[in-house]
Parts: sequence; structure tokens; C-alpha cells
Amino acid sequence: MNQKWTKTEQDGYTLIENADGQTLGVAADSRVKILTVDGYAFKDFLGTGELVPYEDWRLSYEERAKDLAERISIEDIAGLMLYSKHQLIPAKGSNTAALGGTYGGKSYEESGADPWELTDQQKEFIVKDKVRHVLIMGLESTEAAVRWNNKLQALAENSGFGIPANNSSDPRHGAGSTAEYMGVTGEPISKWANGIGLSASFDPEQVREFGEIASAEYRALGIATALSPQIDLATEPRWMRFADTFGEHTQMTIDMTKAYCDGFQTTQGSETGWGKDSVNTMVKHFPGGGTCEGGRDAHYAYGKYAVYPGGNEKEHLKPFTEGAFSLDGRTGKASAVMPYYTISYGLDRKYGENVGNSFNKYLIQDLLREELGYEGVVCTDWGITHDIGKAEEVFAGKCWGVERLTETQRHFKALEAGVDQFGGNNDVAPVMEAYQMLCEKYGKEATDARFRRSAYRLLLNIFRTGLFENPYLDLENSLNIVGCKEFVEKGYQSQLKSVTLLKNKNQVLPLKEGIKVYVPDRFIKSYLNFMSVPTGDRTVTPAGKQAASAYFEIVDTPEQADAALCFVESPISVGYDPEDRKAGGNGYVPVTLQYRPYQAVSARQPSLAGGDPLEESADRSYRGKWNRAANEADLDVVEEMRKRMGSKPVITVVALKNPTVLAELEPCSDALLVEYGVSPQAVLDVITGRFTPEGLLPVQMPADMEAVEKQKEDVAFDMECYQDGEGHTYDFGFGMNFEGVIADERIRRYHK
Repeated sequence: MNQKWTKTEQDGYTLIENADGQTLGVAADSRVKILTVDGYAFKDFLGTGELVPYEDWRLSYEERAKDLAERISIEDIAGLMLYSKHQLIPAKGSNTAALGGTYGGKSYEESGADPWELTDQQKEFIVKDKVRHVLIMGLESTEAAVRWNNKLQALAENSGFGIPANNSSDPRHGAGSTAEYMGVTGEPISKWANGIGLSASFDPEQVREFGEIASAEYRALGIATALSPQIDLATEPRWMRFADTFGEHTQMTIDMTKAYCDGFQTTQGSETGWGKDSVNTMVKHFPGGGTCEGGRDAHYAYGKYAVYPGGNEKEHLKPFTEGAFSLDGRTGKASAVMPYYTISYGLDRKYGENVGNSFNKYLIQDLLREELGYEGVVCTDWGITHDIGKAEEVFAGKCWGVERLTETQRHFKALEAGVDQFGGNNDVAPVMEAYQMLCEKYGKEATDARFRRSAYRLLLNIFRTGLFENPYLDLENSLNIVGCKEFVEKGYQSQLKSVTLLKNKNQVLPLKEGIKVYVPDRFIKSYLNFMSVPTGDRTVTPAGKQAASAYFEIVDTPEQADAALCFVESPISVGYDPEDRKAGGNGYVPVTLQYRPYQAVSARQPSLAGGDPLEESADRSYRGKWNRAANEADLDVVEEMRKRMGSKPVITVVALKNPTVLAELEPCSDALLVEYGVSPQAVLDVITGRFTPEGLLPVQMPADMEAVEKQKEDVAFDMECYQDGEGHTYDFGFGMNFEGVIADERIRRYHK
């Protein structure tokens, strides 16, 4: 029979091209041989010399996944159920214990290893623990990503059943200086507006284009799963993760979700939609994480409860049911779902349990699986089986509601609830121990069948992205894709389109280039950062100052300037204060969206939810307590500029992470703009008129903190909005260009 394939040697692997068939990649030192059947080439993963269904790329993804799920051992399935901790490539720096690793027992700096070498820990979890899902955080460069991927895939190919690694990433396309991956990401990936910034365009087609471009860059870096999009309805304005959502408008969130998932998951020209260009999406966070009481986030024990004072829980399911589970493209549904850390207080009316969502059988098995019919992967958020910290504010394990169970018992409970995978766990031992517990309760036959159902789902996502055929990357091709000129320009356009002009008194904008401009520094008091570590007091020179030097003459004093340009940030605050606890209080303080000190005289009392092993009281109310923004000095700066500039214009740019009480800033500003995590160059292009502003508010701006306290955490658009000195109300959909208030078809399409 005529051979229908040819092979070429690549850098570290062999490429085999089948005529009218799939292209295969095999490591240079692979134990996997090539079978020729009907003239075509196939990988002999099992080494039997005979083609079995999972090796046959002519069969459907479903047939292949079902075959392999029945073949592999329970230990292999337990490995598939693991999702690694965050990986830095290379694992350098002092924080090796938390995020790094060793090379031959030495630190990266001591070892002399290449940036793309595998760490000792990576080798161990691939071979010993059979991990096949790896979360990539830092990448030094595109070259490091490509060569590391190829080494990792070669190791996976040469162990067990040859199941390739399904590498993943949290969002890494953020443009702002405070974006999640700035500082650890080295690859020159295109930079886009973040979630709420994409929504400011009111344009789902732009989000679809982002998905298509981002997925191309992901695959060129060896990433086949996106731990995104974040489709929580952001109905609680104080929530720490507000900026990464698509906002609180249900239909807009549905449309953005569909566009995002279709863009990422679709391989053009494929009958099923899936293929070598596809990236799995993992939508989060089921059943909606945007209803945290008082705005406190569930990464911490003090923020574990989500509440529904408006009884609006069904609305929060719509981005899943009408968006992620009902895609317009051929892939049909998002391939995975991540429940949030929260205890969705009072939602479990069947078993009456108030436990973290991934431990809740009603939410996962009864609601998500049976009622909503979702059959994709359910992966827990990271670290939910780990032990809690010694205090409410400590960043540690997030086993909310099951703190008193052992780690093994937590795995058992989550598996019993219906999850398939454990985020942030490299260790197979507790999964196997939980398996034994399930066998004792349900019998070995039923437990094996339950494990193989999870294996099928997990393997299906690996098959559908073509990784079994060719998980290897060509360096030159990746260098031509990641951060290419076209993608970078598209990303920059998204940044420009997101910038929202709220005020332009006397048409002070656009500013004439070349004039003298003063850009003040900022001062930020110490606060507990994301890892609950005090930041320390610091003075910050805005990134916009250096960027502005390409547009204006930067001067040393306001008196010398023709205009002042103030780059500030929405108020920074944390809703828990260890000092209050030490003084005999319950530790809870208000999350404030204003700059000046705020006393919560009308806060809810008692709290709707509470109860914790670390606390004596279940009342988390903060009524009567004070808090102040760590960046209160941002307001001082703007007020000082108003005084010192006299009649000359003060331009204020707010980096918006949360809706903000602008009653303090606006009266001192001749022009007011908000941006949602973009580069300062994009803002300056708008300020100077190189780009006419077209962004619209995807959020409501509260009139005051009283309005914030009155709104319900689960209800959208229930705040009184701020009206400025020009008579404009900063409500959803408001925005200006240089001619006045924008009123176009976008406003008609998406309205409250």
C-alpha cells in the first residue's frame, strides 16, 4: 500500500505530515513508534504494534476519549484530576517555595540551567503524580515558552499512556501597569483592554476578534486552555475582581461571553469547530461570584460569603445558561467551568448546606449537571482543599465551610459533589485516598465509573485541541505570531476604544501637543495587597509622566505649566482590619469607594451571613466603623492642582478598578477621563485628540457611599448615580466625545 505520509526533522522533534490527514509531532528521543495503517501514520502510544481507537485520529474526539478513559488506571485518572500550582518559566527569584522550583537541587541562579529547562518539581509531577494540566504564570520570553513546552511534552509523551500536557493560563493580555501578569511576563504578547475595558466598547465583535488573536498567541506559547473569561455579573461595586468582569449588564455579559468563547475555541474550517487552533475556555465563576457581602472577596476568610438580598440568583446564572452554554459557534459550549470560592449563602435549598461552591452537591450535581445539563469539566478554584491560615486576613487555603475536615475528606466531598478537577494541587495522594473513601461508601464499581466519567471529560478537551497529534511548537512560527505587528495594533485599538471621557468643561480637550504640562507624583499608604502582605507606604511616579514626555514639555512645577495632568486610581481599601480585631472589634470595616475617611453609619446590621472557625461572632456587620482609602492622597493631589493652576486646566485620569464616588474629584477637574487598565499612551492619544474618545461607562458611578450601602449585592443598576457640575449623570452607557454626549446605536442596543 502506498505510504501517504512524509516526515521532516525539526528542532528536537519529528514532524509527520499525512496527506489529507492530521500532522503528527513526535519527540526526537520518543519511545513512541509510528504505525502505518491504510497508508497513514499514527502514533503507537501503547507500543503494541496495533492501532487502538484512542490512537486513531480518523475517529471522533468522543470515541477516542471514551476509549482511553476506559483503558487508563485509576492512578492515571487521579493525575488528570490535578491542576498544577502556578509555574514560573524559568523558576527564578527568591519566592521559589511558593511559585518556583529547583534544578538538580539548586536554585535557578545557582544551577546554570537554560531558561527552558524543566524544574525538579515539574519532572516529578508529570511522571510520579501523572499531572497533565499545568498552569503557566511567568514566561521569560517566547523562546523560553516554546523550548520549555517541547521539553515538557516530550516527558509526557514518554510516560504512561503518552497523554500530552494541557497547559493553561489566567488572562495575560492586560495592558495596564497593574495588570495581573505585568512584572512576571516576558513574552511580547499583544496588550488589550481588560474585561470591563472591553465592555466599554459595547462591541462584542471586538471581543470575538480578541479571542481569535489571543488564542493564536496562546497556542504559539503552548497554551491550550484559558482560565477565562470571568463572566460573573458585577452587581456588587466594591468587589475586588470587578474590573475583570464584563460588568453588570446581563445581555452584554451574555453577548461578550459568547464572542469570547467562540473566538478562543473555534478552529476555522473544522466541522466540529475544534482543532489545532482551538483553546479551551474555562468560564468562571459558577454560580456567579459577584455577590460577595459588603464587597469582601472570597480569596480570604473574611470574604467567604456570597449573599442574595434581592433574591436575584437566577439572573446570575444567565451568563452561563444563555452565554457560555449556548455558543453561536460550532463548539457549542465552553469546555470547562470553575466554581468560585464563595459559600453561596442560602442557595442550597435541597440539602441545606452552606459550604464552598465546589463542595456543594446541590450546586454542582443537581443544578449545574442535572438541571442545566452541563457535561463539560468542572474544575475547582485554586487551593480549596488546603488548610486555612491562622487569621481571617491570611492568604492560605480556601476550604470555606469545610475547614474542620481533613484534606482527604475535602477531596472526597468535592468529588461527591461532582467536580472533576482540583486547581492548585500537584499531589495525587489525597485524591487516591478520597477514591478509597468513595469505594467504601458507594462500592468500587460505582466509584470507578464516576472516575472514568471525569477522565472522559478531561481527555476530551485534550483530544479536541489536537494535542495528541502534535503538541510541539516551531520556534520561528511562534516568534512570528506572538506579539506580531498586526496583533499589537489590534490590541492597542481596543485600549483606545475603551477610554471614557466623562467631563470636558469648556472643551478643554483635546490638549495641544507641545504645551507645558505638570504631572504630580502619587502617595499611597500601606495596605494589605492581594497576598495579604502590607505594601508599605510609597511614593509613586505615574507611568503616564514618562509617556507624556513624548507629547508635551514636562515641567517641574504647576506654576510653569499650561495644564496639569493627574493620573490617579480608584480608591484602594480592604474590608477587614486586623488592628480592629486586636482592639476587640470583629475586624470588619467598610470597603470604601471614596477617598476621604468614610463612616458606615447606615451599613447593614446584622450581616446576612457569617460564621467561621476563627471567629466567635457570626455577625460581620461594620456599622459605625471607619475606613479610608490607602490612596486618599490622590484626591489631595487633584485639589492641590486646582488651587495652584488657577484658571489653567486640570485634567484627571482615573484608573478605574471599581465604580468610584467622583463627587470628590470631579469639581476640581476641568476634564475627567476613566480608563480600565490600559497603557498611558492610549490615554494620551485620547487627551491630545490623536484618537477621538468613544468609550461608554460599562458601570454606574455612585452618587455617594450611602448609595453604595443601599444597593443590593445581587441586583444590577440599583444605585443612585452621580451628577456632575455640567449636569451629566454618570450612569451606565454615559460617555462623551469632543463634540458632546455620545448617543449612537450602542446605547440603543444596550440600555438598563
